[in-house]
Amino acid sequence: MKLKRFFEKFDQLADAPSAVTKMRELILQLAASGKLCSQDPSEEPASMLLAKISGANKSRYACGEIRLRLTALIAECAEAIIPEGWSSVSLGEIADVNWGNTSLTKKSYTEAGFTAYSATGPDGWIDHAEFSGPGIVLSAIGARSGKCFLADGKWTAIKNTITIIPFDPISNDWLFRVINRESAWKKRGGAQPFIALKDAISLPILLPPLAEQKRIVAKMDELMALCDRLEAQQQERDTRHTALARASLARFAEAPAPANLDFLFHKSYTITPADLRKTILTLAVQGKLVPQDPNDEPAEVPSECEPLFEIPTNWLWRPLGSLGLCRTGRTPPTSDPTNYGIGFPFIGPGQITPSGTFTTTEKSITSKGLENGTEANFSDILMVCIGGSIGKAAICRERLGFNQQINSVRLKCDLPEFVYLALTSDYFQEQVLSNASGSATPIINKGKWERIPIPLPPLVEQRRIVAKVDQLMALVDELETQLIASCATAEKLMEAVVSELTAGSAVAHTKSSSDRKTKNKGTRPCLLSTLSGKSGRNLNRWWQLS
Repeated sequence: MKLKRFFEKFDQLADAPSAVTKMRELILQLAASGKLCSQDPSEEPASMLLAKISGANKSRYACGEIRLRLTALIAECAEAIIPEGWSSVSLGEIADVNWGNTSLTKKSYTEAGFTAYSATGPDGWIDHAEFSGPGIVLSAIGARSGKCFLADGKWTAIKNTITIIPFDPISNDWLFRVINRESAWKKRGGAQPFIALKDAISLPILLPPLAEQKRIVAKMDELMALCDRLEAQQQERDTRHTALARASLARFAEAPAPANLDFLFHKSYTITPADLRKTILTLAVQGKLVPQDPNDEPAEVPSECEPLFEIPTNWLWRPLGSLGLCRTGRTPPTSDPTNYGIGFPFIGPGQITPSGTFTTTEKSITSKGLENGTEANFSDILMVCIGGSIGKAAICRERLGFNQQINSVRLKCDLPEFVYLALTSDYFQEQVLSNASGSATPIINKGKWERIPIPLPPLVEQRRIVAKVDQLMALVDELETQLIASCATAEKLMEAVVSELTAGSAVAHTKSSSDRKTKNKGTRPCLLSTLSGKSGRNLNRWWQLS
């Protein structure tokens, strides 16, 4: 496969995670390995460049113009195919590689016209110049280690950096482009990765002739500009599709019926499983998910409560606190060791997942600890009431204790599963945030929480709604699984194409299987095809579930 064809077929690979980023990495790999431009046998080979550099550096070393570095660690390129006219070298053979000036600080900043570089990039102006002319600054410590910055004019490099000054006549632009790949650098350390100076000096590089260096720079700039356009097109497409999807969800929610399913399932865009789940919950609490039965016993007479949206005539608005007992959690005194030990789980916000389940907790309390704290029983609903995870909720399925960052409600007669749907729907979550105090750390107290209105249908309709939601959510889970598999397929296809382009040979099995997949409408399965499926399911299954 040629690189041109790769770009032509990009729409089939666009669903691979970070597709454009991988394209840029591919361009860098091809440039560094001599596969981006054709070689010209008539051009002066790279070996002549090395001879010139060696001769020029003898006098420079003698007068101390550059600091002598051992470059005996010649690049190990046994597995690489060296293009005609190229040479295998180490970075230290073609550039002066040294630590940045760690004695400089921001205190010396002026407007003297010298750009300063730190490990995070250009860093304002400084009154001391260590270099004048082209060079490269490598971030050598921290999360951005391996990131390079192109320097020119009057500049200096300060803490946590390595300076790379190419020897004449090596192209600074070419060198910057082929080493600005984090994957190319050997990193040491664990939580705080770093690049050792000796590893930078011995970095393996394939050196092309000077004329080809210039062609590589021009070709890379052309392809990177194309990547920029593709990325912009992707972002524009995603923004447009998101707007269309949201509009379609809103129109379907206004009139949810089998005839309007095309609002959800459209070949031009995909509605995400997360948005589908939100729509299902919205329809459930608005009384639009299942038809009303006039024979159902109407809900009880409500307390005074201002409605937040229109609901069916046999539904009622009730404050959450009127549905049962609301409580705020409490932590048993840690000063008494008998409160803690084998007995019952003790949970905080971290043990409630966004999907409404509990994770295992290492902390447990005894029966005494349960008495000195706040107890939740089977079917109690718990919700986080503070912090970044405010609004997460789950239904309790065992006796446990919970801390003061969680509120609970123990219902008198309504179905916990339905009330849980209401509490996790968009309208209730918005009410939680609008009634919360604090900005950096939002918190809603129990009094405000229990006054939030809940739309209540008759009990038998609550059961029908919960059953329908369970069935629809199962379909969404199935859809999500297929979408994840589709993205994985796209990623494997991208990897196969990259392998073919960089290695020069295709992986036959991968290519043949991926070609079969891409003969269809790309690698992204739309909801329409997912729900109609090979098993004979049709769109009405989405709506007419019993």
